[in-house]
Amino acid sequence: MPGFCRLTIEGIEPKGNHEPCAESNRRGTFSALTRGRLQGTILVEFTGLYHQGAIRISQRNMRVAKLQMRIAVLAMLALVGSSCQTAQKPVAVVPPGTPPPLTAKAVAPTAQPTQPSTPAPGRQNELQTQPVAPANSESPTLTPASDPVGDLVANVEKEYQAGLADFQAGDSGAAKQNFDNALNALLESNLDIRSDDRLEKEFERITDGVNQLNLGDLAAESDAQKSEPAPIDETSGITPSADPNVRAKAQAEIQSTHSDLPLMMTDQVAGYISYFSNRGRGTFERAFARSGRYHDMMVRILKQEGVPQDLIYLAQAESGFQPLAVSRAGARGIWQFMGSRAHGYGLQRSMWVDDRQDPEKSTRAAARHLKDLYAQFGDWYLAMAAYNSGPGTVQAAVRRTGYADFWELYHRNVLPKETRNYVPIILAVTIMTKNLSNYGFDDVSMDEPTPFDSVTINYPVDLRLVADCVDATPAQLQQLNPSLLRLSTPREGSFELHLPTGTKQQYQTAVAAIPPGMRLWWRYPTVHSGDTLASLARTYRTTVKSISEANHLDGPQLSTDAKLIIPVAPGKHVSDTATYARRITRYKVRRGDTVQTVAENFGVSPQMLRRWNGLRGDSLHGRTVLALHLPVTPTGELASIAPGKPATHSAKAVHAATAKSSKSADQDASEQASVLHHKVKSGETFYSIATTYKTTVAALKRNNQNVATLRPGMILVVEPAR
Repeated sequence: MPGFCRLTIEGIEPKGNHEPCAESNRRGTFSALTRGRLQGTILVEFTGLYHQGAIRISQRNMRVAKLQMRIAVLAMLALVGSSCQTAQKPVAVVPPGTPPPLTAKAVAPTAQPTQPSTPAPGRQNELQTQPVAPANSESPTLTPASDPVGDLVANVEKEYQAGLADFQAGDSGAAKQNFDNALNALLESNLDIRSDDRLEKEFERITDGVNQLNLGDLAAESDAQKSEPAPIDETSGITPSADPNVRAKAQAEIQSTHSDLPLMMTDQVAGYISYFSNRGRGTFERAFARSGRYHDMMVRILKQEGVPQDLIYLAQAESGFQPLAVSRAGARGIWQFMGSRAHGYGLQRSMWVDDRQDPEKSTRAAARHLKDLYAQFGDWYLAMAAYNSGPGTVQAAVRRTGYADFWELYHRNVLPKETRNYVPIILAVTIMTKNLSNYGFDDVSMDEPTPFDSVTINYPVDLRLVADCVDATPAQLQQLNPSLLRLSTPREGSFELHLPTGTKQQYQTAVAAIPPGMRLWWRYPTVHSGDTLASLARTYRTTVKSISEANHLDGPQLSTDAKLIIPVAPGKHVSDTATYARRITRYKVRRGDTVQTVAENFGVSPQMLRRWNGLRGDSLHGRTVLALHLPVTPTGELASIAPGKPATHSAKAVHAATAKSSKSADQDASEQASVLHHKVKSGETFYSIATTYKTTVAALKRNNQNVATLRPGMILVVEPAR
């Protein structure tokens, strides 16, 4: 086409003839559209006119067109940049050596009139949450995001502190409600306690703190379960040296020892075999003997859960099969569960019960936990190490070294000392238990399992009432129900109560006579020779009329060995009904004194002595003087000091009051005080007490308002003869 022209970025270049233009089009983008002359088209007419000079484009007009084009391009670039800035879309940084053609001042996004471009769906949330930082201005104050964990901990702590305040004020009912609210808020929230250290620590702190308190409607502190130290605390803290002869002997035994756990002999394992054969022999013997109580049950559960049955020796190393074992770190029970981990495997904790101390429940939980750890690490040694120190600790050691092998981690010293010793202890116990005769334990026999009946109850009941119903002792029932923290079952929910074998029907028949709401307070004792309605009423702090009405008695006669319902008013247990004088008595602490001995000497409860002096435990270390309130006599007279004498007792005066030697009693009493207090013991009479203190029966009765009958535990005012 003669006269067809090609536009370039530099301008318009006219072509004077057809051939070069056509040749150019063949090589260009539009060559396929302009390969031949098209007759009778508008283009042909336009070309003819051009040749005739009808259209002339001057050089000036071309420069104007070029400038307008550049302005248009720059405007488009500015528009795109404005949209990107408004949307706060991240852009790549331009290398320093290639600056942009134009430099523009930054403009605050709020001043941009241009609407931001619509982000892609996958980026929408990211773009909306990215902070905006306007130029030359301070960053706006951001509203802090809500913290559900922090809010929950704050609410729980508020309830707990309110409970402590109520407890100190003497309102045990309100304190119990506050503590229940705090625990329920944690346990009923949608948050996993194990998911956050704050939740875990708060849960541990509250449950441990509440369990250490003695609320007014709980059993006395002396009635609570007594914990024992966990053997693992002692054994894991030492690293005994290996005896080459012991190692060689054990190495040979492994070849013929069958175990579903991998057994390996190292210096560390041999060292613990030597330890348990000598210094730690007693620990091993007691644990092996006690294992008989739970062996069959544990092996059955381990097999059901699909884990090696020889994992039972982990429990032997941890706790010595003691359900009440507690470690220094707070792990509890036969399998030494920490509180948060126990909750994750269905073991419940409250002020009344701790399932970690339930042998069967804790065994199933431990089997499932170990199974999960093996699935995570693929090695039983690493699984056992993680059971001790936590999977996070072992996982971090594996990542740090690149070795998923316990012995490699051991030699690289990347595990805690207790964990490094933990697996060798278990292997040593396993090898020795399977070869008892080779280590001199032939004469040690396993205890027999304790059979029991089970009854599921949905009401709270005091174990002392249960003991009355089945003719057992509270201690026997505590042994059968180690998960109970106190001498009563939980206040809410159901509980599987274990009874001596063959007594289930006897219990259900007897307890039916006690109103459900009174099963924490009422008693059902057996009448012994010499008991009367009056004596029983005094013993249980009730009235003759109440006993007669509860048993539908027509007269005062009682049949020996008969069962009698004793209605006790709520909060009036015999152990917590003592009345104390208002006057404070000061006691000088002597070497060897403990809370228990001082409490016994003065006839007060250890619980009250601790409360008066802000004490914890039984030690008086660091104390020089104790403040206490003397109990009143059974007849209501205050056990006060003789007029003119200071209200201070020395240890000699107190011991003199209970001494059997009349010489020491008279000598110490005369030196320290003119009036003593004697706690009546079983079998004592007015005559024996009067003889001990060189006084008369008449004087003894006169000083105690002519009390007629002596009962063990009574506090008598004694004025020795001079």
